[in-house]
Amino acid sequence: RTYNMSHTIAWSLFILGIAHIAYGLLKFKKPLSDALSEGFYNRFEPFDDRKLAFWFVLFGLMLMLAGHAAIHAVTVNDLNIVKIISYYAGVISLIGLIAFPRSPFSVSIVIAILLIAVGYGFI
Repeated sequence: RTYNMSHTIAWSLFILGIAHIAYGLLKFKKPLSDALSEGFYNRFEPFDDRKLAFWFVLFGLMLMLAGHAAIHAVTVNDLNIVKIISYYAGVISLIGLIAFPRSPFSVSIVIAILLIAVGYGFI
């Protein structure tokens, strides 16, 4: 297999998911460890900080899933799937940036734009 810039861009979405999880585990260490020490089951709902921690980390897994799908699509040259992933990533990133202007959503917008370029064969 030959890896090129398209693969690097697809991998960047996967790596963003890993970074999201790592940051979430560090930032929300206390609420997550409290939920785990209390047995995990049903230990998130009544606590806003735990709910935020849970969804923040879970979103990282979804980014990894999208990245993995993008990596596969680039590998098999299925540019239509790359376009679909890029549009979803772009919409989510744009909504996130509007809701949280001083957040790292700008990073995912750049990745989405690059994936759109891959999907249309520009990269």
